[in-house]
Amino acid sequence: MNTNTDPPTYHLTTPNSPLSPKICRDTVAILLAATGHAPHLADTARTLVSEVVTNAVRHTGTPTIMLETAVLANGVRVAVYDDGPAGLLLPTEAAQDSEGGRGLLLVQALAHTWGVGPGYNAGRNGKHVWFELQSPSVPLEG
Repeated sequence: MNTNTDPPTYHLTTPNSPLSPKICRDTVAILLAATGHAPHLADTARTLVSEVVTNAVRHTGTPTIMLETAVLANGVRVAVYDDGPAGLLLPTEAAQDSEGGRGLLLVQALAHTWGVGPGYNAGRNGKHVWFELQSPSVPLEG
């Protein structure tokens, strides 16, 4: 019997490429479907993964992007690591006619919680942006 209480966590490393957002969002959706989570949770996760990975692709020179997905009993926790400079990332209002600039606003609006943390390897530059989604049928903690 497995007595480990940590949720199953999956890692995917992709090159910094325009294909990375699709590969990462599809991976998270497959993990959620395979573990029996509702399709609407996967849809929201796909949107947020796409936004966070797209930010890493567009705004960092990192050669690789790492996706970490923890499948929770009541949802999912996703972190996207890059070698971009760590710092405070804040959602900002984009101009109405702008085609971009709303990614973190979507994360803030749709995630139950989210944030920014240090890079994957201690002592190196980098950061990770993470978010957590919970199934609406499960009461929020707190």
